[in-house]
Amino acid sequence: MPATFTKSALFLSLLLGLGQVQAASEPTPAALATRLGIPYPAVIAHRGASFDAPESTAAAYKTARDLGADYLEMDLQRSKDGVLFVLHDNNLQRTTDVASKFPERKDSPANAFTMAELKTLDAGSWFNAAFPDRARPAFAGLKILTLDEIIDIAEGNALHKPGLYIETKEPKQFPGIEHDLKAKLQARGWLNPGESKPTNSPLAVGQGNGKVVLQTFEKSSLELLQKEMPQVPKILLLWVGEGSIEPKSNVTFAESGEKDKAAYYAKQQPKDKAEFQQWVDYAKAQGAIGTGPSAALSEGGDQSYSDLVQPWMNQYTHDQGLLVHVYTIDDAVDYQKVMGAGVDGIFTNRASELLKFYKRPAAASVAQVLKNNGY
Repeated sequence: MPATFTKSALFLSLLLGLGQVQAASEPTPAALATRLGIPYPAVIAHRGASFDAPESTAAAYKTARDLGADYLEMDLQRSKDGVLFVLHDNNLQRTTDVASKFPERKDSPANAFTMAELKTLDAGSWFNAAFPDRARPAFAGLKILTLDEIIDIAEGNALHKPGLYIETKEPKQFPGIEHDLKAKLQARGWLNPGESKPTNSPLAVGQGNGKVVLQTFEKSSLELLQKEMPQVPKILLLWVGEGSIEPKSNVTFAESGEKDKAAYYAKQQPKDKAEFQQWVDYAKAQGAIGTGPSAALSEGGDQSYSDLVQPWMNQYTHDQGLLVHVYTIDDAVDYQKVMGAGVDGIFTNRASELLKFYKRPAAASVAQVLKNNGY
């Protein structure tokens, strides 16, 4: 063997070894989550336990809390008179009786109403009509909640204090909402993790450094959240479509010939690898600690979107030192699928089922928890 070849081979082996050392020094997702105070893997109760009770209501959030979910997830809006409240839709018709209470304003956006007006609405009866097998008389008349009221719920169980996972919803409709959110969290003591006792216990997320996670689809809002609350963990939500990842095909749902939107979305893919990667790179550059991608569900349905948790996508995100929290998964077959692909936490409407999957079953059944809370 020539001496020059031996030296080259030795140099190459040294380089390869150095690369392996550097790769090994990158924190694992589990180690990163632990450092941030975020449970691994995380159970994120999407709008509360919204399979079991009307979404975004006290019944849903108390149930999620008492089952042992790590986070109460919510969509933040601001009322006409400046109160921060929680509701997913821009319009009130799907989940309230606005059409009968305010018939002439039923098509108005939720933020066109004062908080006092919003509090007159029934945000629970729709659930009983839509899901008669899960209906409960006590759900009728449930109210839209303020952020203050959800904080009260999160703090209301001495044995388990979940964290808050807060989305700035359509933030361009609410200029300054990021600042308003900071002010409210500061006033309630939720931006001072150093004053509480950080813990590795999943039963006390709301007492540790990861007690609040901020999330948004909007780049501009991510930048404002980072400016207002640089120390608070942030997630950039991802999907394929307008305002987010550019699709490979520009064929619309109407043009596609697909029978439902789930089938249409399942076929939507990023334009190319670089398009996906640049969104992950952007999230990191803006101080996010992870991404919140969509998933395609085995049985389809209205929560099934583009598959953005393919193994290579999760690996790329992890290689950038970021976590992956996928939305919104409710069935064991899909829990298994996305965990196998490498995600680090799951948004779910069925916190009880995800806790079972993670071998952290709740001490009481959903029915018992609902009963304990007067529902």
